[in-house]
Amino acid sequence: MTIKPLADRVVVKLMEAEEKTKTGIILTASAQEKPQVAEVIAVGPGGLVDGKEVTMTVKVGDKVITSKYAGTEVKCDGVEYNIVRQSDILAVVE
Repeated sequence: MTIKPLADRVVVKLMEAEEKTKTGIILTASAQEKPQVAEVIAVGPGGLVDGKEVTMTVKVGDKVITSKYAGTEVKCDGVEYNIVRQSDILAVVE
């Protein structure tokens, strides 16, 4: 099964959370922060959204930073994805 986003939606796969701090302390699963860096898996076509023309600026394979609690979590074929609006993407990581 594949996920095909509509309008200005983007499907992202969150990167793994850091398991260690910079000083080497190992974090438990409950102490880890929700990751904000994600990889773009699929991009919607854009178009007319809320009366405004939206052009999609991200593409498949981009690494992006999303808003911390943005989007809808979806599980497909055992893999967890987030579906977010393009406006919830804060930056592209290069």
